[in-house]
Amino acid sequence: MDLLDTLTAKGLRGDVPTREEALAVLATTDDELLDVVAAAGRVRRQWFGRRVKLNYLVNLKSGLCPEDCSYCSQRLGSKAEILKYTWLKPDQAADAARAGVSGGAKRVCLVASGRGPTDRDIDRVTDTIAAIKDADPAVEICACLGLLSDNQAERLKAAGADAYNHNLNTSEGTYGGITTTHTYADRVDTVQKAHGAGLSACSGLIAGMGETDEDLVDVVFALRELGSDSVPVNFLIPFEGTPLAKEWNLTPQRCLRILAMVRFVCPDVEVRIAGGREVHLRSMQPLGLHIANSIFLGDYLTSEGQAGQADLDMIKDAGFEVEGAGEATLPRHRSDVAAAGDSCGTGGGCGPCGGHGATTGAAATGCGTTAEVTSEVTADEAADATADATAAEGTGDGLRSDLVRVRRRGAGTELAPNA
Repeated sequence: MDLLDTLTAKGLRGDVPTREEALAVLATTDDELLDVVAAAGRVRRQWFGRRVKLNYLVNLKSGLCPEDCSYCSQRLGSKAEILKYTWLKPDQAADAARAGVSGGAKRVCLVASGRGPTDRDIDRVTDTIAAIKDADPAVEICACLGLLSDNQAERLKAAGADAYNHNLNTSEGTYGGITTTHTYADRVDTVQKAHGAGLSACSGLIAGMGETDEDLVDVVFALRELGSDSVPVNFLIPFEGTPLAKEWNLTPQRCLRILAMVRFVCPDVEVRIAGGREVHLRSMQPLGLHIANSIFLGDYLTSEGQAGQADLDMIKDAGFEVEGAGEATLPRHRSDVAAAGDSCGTGGGCGPCGGHGATTGAAATGCGTTAEVTSEVTADEAADATADATAAEGTGDGLRSDLVRVRRRGAGTELAPNA
């Protein structure tokens, strides 16, 4: 039995490939690419049919983060021309969330920049959750506020949050090379706190930061062991003004292999194509839907996605359907585990949206703050910001530089999403 037959058989049973098999997926040739996609697609359809879950980001607080994550446009010392503003009011955030839900989003991800939330920040977020749930009790809420302290996850759960996102981003062995102000262990601890409080754990990675195949495999197996119910796969957008501004390492083919490897290692877990898909997958985005069962609708935190209607058209044209609010995302055996707040153990599947990755164009990341930060732009000023975007310079064959624009408006403005 060859590699893909073996991986398909294991995935259909919910079994885990070996580390060597996962590495072999990343080493396949372009001639084998469609076979790899087809094999991963069989596994995806076994557990998720042809459904695509839509997620929508609301950036509660943008910029001025004290952390030094190399990939992040909101990092300490970043010169990226992003919009900066302090906390949105609950009604502003609810209005922004409503735009995404009306477009078909099932989950709203509430993200704030910074190291981690204060107790006062948790109060703000719980008020925001209440405002969103009052308008639509069925909408899922995922909070992404950075490193959590004791009892904060429990407070978010009690307020009605369904999930917590905090990405591992890369392997433990290379983590110190991209961030020095916190550790890989800090991130693991936050994911465990969230899961222990009964929140669905969302944690993923960023590809394209110069990592090796071994690093990618290591972080995906670590996510599996953590028991993540959702794994966002972000593709680095190298913002000008950040240390990784010149790291243009990805091709559409490479991105598809990475997604397939994640699907084989995490067969029955929500795999989300997150930030950077428009830039790096480009015209091959529909092939990604044959592997992943979840995407973000419209824009990201500090980078612009394609128009929301284009996402919906892509899903329909590729023969998929938007997952309804009443449909369970995870298979029954994983839904039961998630509801119990336990890790997946031997249940078959991976261990985000969190941390700081979304600010690289990586969608499900972000963080809270340990102290009040004086914002350069208030929420009211953000509402008056124009939709003009500054194109980030990039290299690489066929790069869609028009999609690397930083966001000049932000959530809560009078402008419609993707205006």
